[in-house]
Amino acid sequence: MKSRLILAAVSALLCLPSLPAQSSPAMANAGGAEAATDVGKYSNMNQMMGKQVGSMRFYGKVEVAGGKLPWDPIPIVVACAGKIRYSTVTDPKGGFNIVPPGRDSEVISQKKDPAHYAPTELIGCSVSAVAEGFTSKPLNIANRTLLDDPSLGTITLDRDEHATGSIISSTTESAPPDAMKEFEKAHGDDQSGHAGSARHHLEKAVSIDPKFAEAWYHLGKIEQTDDPAQALDAYRKAAADDATFLPSWEGIAAVSATQKKWHDVLDATSTSLRLDPTGSPEIWYFNAVGNFNLGNAREAEASAETSLAMDPSHRAPNTEQLLAVILAGRGDYTDALQHLQNCLTYLPPGPNMEVVRQQVSQLEKAVGQAPPK
Repeated sequence: MKSRLILAAVSALLCLPSLPAQSSPAMANAGGAEAATDVGKYSNMNQMMGKQVGSMRFYGKVEVAGGKLPWDPIPIVVACAGKIRYSTVTDPKGGFNIVPPGRDSEVISQKKDPAHYAPTELIGCSVSAVAEGFTSKPLNIANRTLLDDPSLGTITLDRDEHATGSIISSTTESAPPDAMKEFEKAHGDDQSGHAGSARHHLEKAVSIDPKFAEAWYHLGKIEQTDDPAQALDAYRKAAADDATFLPSWEGIAAVSATQKKWHDVLDATSTSLRLDPTGSPEIWYFNAVGNFNLGNAREAEASAETSLAMDPSHRAPNTEQLLAVILAGRGDYTDALQHLQNCLTYLPPGPNMEVVRQQVSQLEKAVGQAPPK
């Protein structure tokens, strides 16, 4: 009975991702730099960090050889000894920051996300752009001083002729000029926050070219909040027009999950993973959600762990909560508790964080009552 009550309580945490979790602000210094640090009189000060360059932060850009950047941001990952230790995404112009400007000192002792690393810890690691259907040569983070140029350079994406799936649809390259003109207008409007105008231009694009998969996909993204049924229809049209266009399968999985159509979630994510076995944090998360709700606990756990390992910046913010649910379900309260405690280091303030705090308290009592292993 107790096990069922704890599982029900922890399961209340599970929800679908909407916006990426934002890191909580670092603690403000009190009493000056010396009072806020335990590593010496002349340790990093917040005032100096705002002016420092070089090894304190890194930036670069991504470009597509012979083509334009895709509409959606491109994930950037930093891998050290084969393990992903940092991730971010490009801005609309292809730029990226390894550590965003304006961070507080990385050497001040404070509670932080255990998966987040100080920039100096990334020296010697490689920086790659993750773009399905493309290949590229990674950049290397070389040792440098604070006065060195923090630019890492440019990652150039080249089409992989042997790839099955891609983040860019072949129907985009074959779209007639009038449809592309409307598509580009929609892109500009979307970047400016004018969703209504973007929808209008996308509707015109697909009326000119009904097989324009990428236009259908972005129409689905705009419709997803207000009209999930319409969004799902648009995503399915994109997948039907170009089955190798990977973003459409993630869209289908996301909407199907909100509708609790777990077989559809599993079908969409499985198709995506056949086209690209590496997957993305979001695809592996939805695969975990689908498996979990269909009673496939082992598969769900494996997928959730894969998502989490790929996602130190928590683009899929509820993966660790799902993993806690799975672990609590089999009575592994200690590991479930650890994952929920991790969540408190990166969840933004709000109702979800307060629920997690409550469940952490419940699991702490359960762990204290459990017999030693």
